[in-house]
Amino acid sequence: MNNELAKKIILPVLVFIAIIGVWSSIANIVEDFPTPADTYIATFGGENSEGDEVEGVLTDPFYVENEDDKGLFWQILESLKRVFAGFTLALIVGVPLGLFIGMSKNAQYAFDPFIQIFKPVSPLAWLPLLLFIFQDINMTAISTIFVTSIWPIIINTALGVRSVNEDYMNVAKVLRFTPMEKVVQIILPVAVPFIFTGMRLSLGIAWLVIVAAEMLTGGIGIGFWIWDEYNNLAYHNIIIGIIIVGVVGFILDLIMGRIADYFDYTKKGRA
Repeated sequence: MNNELAKKIILPVLVFIAIIGVWSSIANIVEDFPTPADTYIATFGGENSEGDEVEGVLTDPFYVENEDDKGLFWQILESLKRVFAGFTLALIVGVPLGLFIGMSKNAQYAFDPFIQIFKPVSPLAWLPLLLFIFQDINMTAISTIFVTSIWPIIINTALGVRSVNEDYMNVAKVLRFTPMEKVVQIILPVAVPFIFTGMRLSLGIAWLVIVAAEMLTGGIGIGFWIWDEYNNLAYHNIIIGIIIVGVVGFILDLIMGRIADYFDYTKKGRA
């Protein structure tokens, strides 16, 4: 084992031990705060500190009791459906709009002030208005994801278009390319890595937003499940939910990062 590999293994283990130590200290100070051992048992099942046999939330993640009482797998799946619905809408609208803004100075002047104003608005600010408009939990969550995750796609797509070498654009003029030919043959090959970077950021935002949206709108989903466990005073399940949200977010980011790297010709050139 080389030194670099050892560091990659040992250092995270040390941080993990430190986290467990801090977690245990908080559990000793705060009354009824779940310990790491309690949380482990609540996750995978076993005998708790009181001697009672506990069924963990991951022992049967596929159960379906009724429409509102389902296992964690179905909660996560429902959240992912909303995330990808809103993300897909952001992609369909954001990429063409980003191309338009990147190719036209007038479009940039027209849209940029509004992008800068709406980009930092919290998803929680949009929720009441969108809930009033749609009167539907799913549509509210999807539209909130759309509104809050579209900006990285627009900004990075426009940046990709503006990064195209001017010489390439001059060649397109000489060859009398149509606007569509210019986009397909000149702009997209350069802009695609930027677009995927925007998509990666957008998907991360979408996953962040869905948890907050589901907490406020209710229904089925990992966000509502965490809030429901809080109302049931099952604090160990809240920690489990937080870890699951983090793991799923990490996996989504890893997948999108791999896809972005595949389309990034600059990294391929250096490889």
